[in-house]
Amino acid sequence: GESSDGETSDGESSDGLKEAGESMLSHLMALRKVLLISAAAVLIGFVLVFYLAIDQLMAQILAPIQARGIQVIFTTMSEALVTKVALLAGMIIASPVVIWEIWGFIKPALYPQEKRKFRLLFVLALLLFLTGVVFCYFAVYSLAVDFFLVAGDSLATPMLSIDKYVSFLFGFLVPFGVAFQLPVVLYLTTRVGLTTPDMLRSKRKYVILAIFVLAAILTPPDVVSQVALGLPMCGLYEIGILVSRCTKARERA
Repeated sequence: GESSDGETSDGESSDGLKEAGESMLSHLMALRKVLLISAAAVLIGFVLVFYLAIDQLMAQILAPIQARGIQVIFTTMSEALVTKVALLAGMIIASPVVIWEIWGFIKPALYPQEKRKFRLLFVLALLLFLTGVVFCYFAVYSLAVDFFLVAGDSLATPMLSIDKYVSFLFGFLVPFGVAFQLPVVLYLTTRVGLTTPDMLRSKRKYVILAIFVLAAILTPPDVVSQVALGLPMCGLYEIGILVSRCTKARERA
């Protein structure tokens, strides 16, 4: 009898390990598929932008400084190809495919209610990111360009490298898009119990100080861009407090 029980236990253990191994292998294969399709989508997006739309895209990117009578230069042969711009634009074009693949990978692990909330949060986060980028480009970036040009006008003639200019532009836009995610972050921290509306209100002055320190780190070293990022983040923090309050009220209800 003992021998039979031991054999049964060993058999069940080996079957469990086998099933766990097969499950892990299936997850890895699914992840591999996501990565391959995403990489292919980015590559196709890059090729399309590079051969079909790079001139129009660069004209839009260079418009803020060309409107001020400044032309960009390139100092190396590869720099003139603006592959960085084409790659970033290709990633943006491919993002729906990438997001769809990631969603398909994690969706089986979510409950129906979690799926609805995830979709809503994703759409909201995307809209906030795009709002931050558009706000920065049209309301803040021109002010920063004027600030730098005026500050350096009496010192030297501006000769801007296209690679450095594009890096400066994206280094300016992306932090604004990320900073505009603050309400979503506060909603998530409230849902998991890390923050409460009372806590957020009591820490307001410390958060405002931290926001301007963060703005100084994320943006180029000038007061205009730091204030231009800090003030909207303070407003978004207040919106986040309202979101947190509504979230807690709904949980109590």
